[in-house]
Order: sequence, then structure tokens, then C-alpha cells
Amino acid sequence: MLDALTHTLRRRPERPAVLGSTRTGAVRVKATCGELADLADCYAAAMLGRGVAPGGTVGVAVRPGPRALAVMLAVHRLGARAAVLDPGAGPDVLRARLTLARPDLVVADAAAQAAAGWARPLAGPLRLALPDLTELGPVATVGPRLPGCAPALDGGARSVRLPRCVDEDRDAVIVFTSGTTARPRAVVHTRSSLAAGMATVAELVHPQAGRPVLGGTFFVLVPSLASGAPVAMPARCLPVLSRQLHRLAPQATYLTPPRLRELLADGGRFTGRVWTGSAPASTELLTRIKRAGADEAWGVYALTELFPTAAIEQADKAAFTGDGDLVGAPLAGVTAKTDTSGELLLSGPAARHRYLGDDPDPWVATGDRARLDEGRIVLEGRRKDMVLRRAENIYPGLYEPALHVPGVELALLVGVPTDDGDERLVAVIQPGPGVDRTAVRAALAGPLQRMGAARPDAVLLAKIPLSGRSQKPNRAATVRLAQ
Repeated sequence: MLDALTHTLRRRPERPAVLGSTRTGAVRVKATCGELADLADCYAAAMLGRGVAPGGTVGVAVRPGPRALAVMLAVHRLGARAAVLDPGAGPDVLRARLTLARPDLVVADAAAQAAAGWARPLAGPLRLALPDLTELGPVATVGPRLPGCAPALDGGARSVRLPRCVDEDRDAVIVFTSGTTARPRAVVHTRSSLAAGMATVAELVHPQAGRPVLGGTFFVLVPSLASGAPVAMPARCLPVLSRQLHRLAPQATYLTPPRLRELLADGGRFTGRVWTGSAPASTELLTRIKRAGADEAWGVYALTELFPTAAIEQADKAAFTGDGDLVGAPLAGVTAKTDTSGELLLSGPAARHRYLGDDPDPWVATGDRARLDEGRIVLEGRRKDMVLRRAENIYPGLYEPALHVPGVELALLVGVPTDDGDERLVAVIQPGPGVDRTAVRAALAGPLQRMGAARPDAVLLAKIPLSGRSQKPNRAATVRLAQ
């Protein structure tokens, strides 16, 4: 699909490709199709001139937008692989990760280099921290340079002749997910697995040419642009994002659950189909999205190792009355099964090839307990989140969906250690803004009663801490809150 994207961009170079927004929400063009294609060619020539060859590695620390996409297209064209840097991971972890990946070149925008240098004290409160990038390899700047930045990537690039696109299967991208500084864990996708994942997204979403899509991830940008649909980068400021949605009226929107909850609290309205993932999407959240104007509201179950895996629309999720979290049937090409411990295993063309440093494995161990209900995946919680109370194993994910009654934004069941070595089970409930807490407690009475032996020892109404790029509920911090 990345190769097809290049041809699509060249076919109609005058058409808008990547859109932004003014403070009033008005649409502005950040890059046309032709400009994006030219930028990708320029970066490819510059990387080639700096010695990046097929099989090489390029570290990427560039904010989402046209330049980041152009860098990825350039790396793909040269047959190299991109190692994506997360500024929120911390300098020690990043240093260990990039040491494992051994980049031939690190490309970074001025903001990333500032966070690694003179602006480090300012970036700290935002939980952004990068090591000195020059420790990781040669550094080049994309976009405008600030004092102290490395030389521009595209300096003298036009004097280098571009080779034909590499078309053989090989490593395409490295995404670091977890692990420690001693043993970082990195997902390696090949060109074929990356293409399969993007083809699945295109088949699922069916972007229509000429109509805008709102979303900032690579898996939104590429399938949409390849289909001829311009993509709008979501505004960071919440009021501006609300105005942007109103003025743009996108055919499809992809935002994380925390961002959608913020929009709903701000009175945001939607059009077309809304997609959300990266963190749990409850029936209550999907229902609120449809009430706010969306034609359809979809929850997507996906992993870095296999994106996307399953999807479900609000009406189907709301009709499910069983225990656990129904996330839908496996998408085309995805095979799902459970092992003897109940852990969900996945395989398919879009599955990661391997973890960096490990042998290839066709099956992805998700870490989720699950069951298959008439071919549909029902999650029952993370294996590691099990609570042991009075010698009974309790899997929170089996019961948490039932606690998302009207007025509840988030709900977690956590085990709080006691002095005798046992655990207390506490339900931590986050009501929506302005919701009557007495009404929430009354609405929870029925679901709590039906939990039987898993009924919690206490119910705490509080704001649930979030963490990570996807702003998922932080269970460890919630346990501390509930103590």
C-alpha cells in the first residue's frame, strides 16, 4: 500500500493531502499530494546520501504530520527500517532501546532535539525526556532548525539520484512496547505485515476519495491517502478540536477513548463513523458518541503486534449481555485461539514477524484472558491483573464492563494488599463530569449484586489515573489511590 500511495499522490498532485486547523476550526492545507511526494523523495535522496542502505535502520523522532509521514515513506523506499522513538519513555529507556536497534541515522525535528538539549527542564513537566541524540548515532534535522540543531537532513539532497523502490520483503518498522533498560522489548514488522495491517484498515473503514478523515496515526494516514481521502491532523487544543470537527465534518474520525471523553464533556459533536481503540472502549462511551451525532461508533481491538485484530459497532456491543468485554469477531485473515490458561493467541498476515533479538513466532501471545463466543472474542481481563482474594482468583476484566452504567466514564477492579497477605477487592469508579454521584451509586447496585463471589469489598468514586501515549487506565496508580 505504501507503494500504491506514492502513485496516488503523483496522480493528483494538486489535491490536499494533510490538513490542519486554525484556532477557529477552519481547514488549512498543511501539504498537498505533490508536496508530500516531493518531500518523501527529497528525504529518501538525503538518507541515501548519508549512507542509509537496504536493511539499515533510521531512528525517527518527528512529531506526527507531513514530515513524519514523508520520513516513513523515504525509509520504506530505500528498503531500510524505521525505529520509532517515544519521547515519553525516558532517556535511559530510549538509550537502551536505540542501542539495541543500532540506528545508522537519527532524524529528529527541532522540538525533539530541544527536549534532548536546552529545553530539557521545560519538557520534564510534560513527561517528555530524550537522551542526547548524538549518543545514538549521526543526527539530522527535518523541518525548521533552531540554534543547536543538527544539520538539515535535506541539505544537498537534490544531487543524489534515487534508486528504484525496494520491493522485496524485509524489516520495515521497529516499535518499542515495554521491557526494561536491561532488556527492551521491541516489535518488528516486515513490509508484508505492515501492508497487510493497512489493507485490513482500508477494508474495514472504506475511506471515500475526496472526503476528509480525521486522525493522526500512521494506520489512519496511509490507507486514507491511498484511497484519495485527505487526512486532518487532530488539533491538540480541546476547544479547537471541537470547532475543527464541526467545520470539517469528517467521514471518519479516529481518536483515543480519553480524547473522546474530553470532547463529549466539552459538548463536542460528531459526523460519519467514529473509531476508537488503544484503550478500552465501553458500551457507554460508544453510546454517548452516537448520541453526539455519529452515524456509527466502533471500538477497535488492536495490539502493536497485530493491528487491527477485531472491531465492533455500538449496537452489537450494547446487545451483548454476557460476562466480559465483547470486542468483536476477528477481522479478515486473523486467527484466534486460547491456550490452556485461557490466554488469547492471535495469528495472521498482519502479525509482527518477531520481537527484536528473538526468533520469528507466528502466534502473538496477547496477555489477555479471553473466550470465543460464537467466533467472537470476549476479553476477560489481563492475566497479570488477577486478584487473589480468600484463595479465589478474580479476573477484573470479566466484571468491569458491567460497571460501565450510564454516567460512568471508567471503572476498574483492583486488588489492594492487606496486612495478612490477602487482597481487598476495590471498585474504583470515575463518574462523568457533572454526574450525580448518588445516582451513580444507585445505578451500580444491580451490577454489583450480580457479581456474586467477585463483589468488591468497597466502592470508591474517584478520577482514575492514566498513563502512556494511549492514556490507558493505570492499575498500579489506581491501587495506590484505593489504599
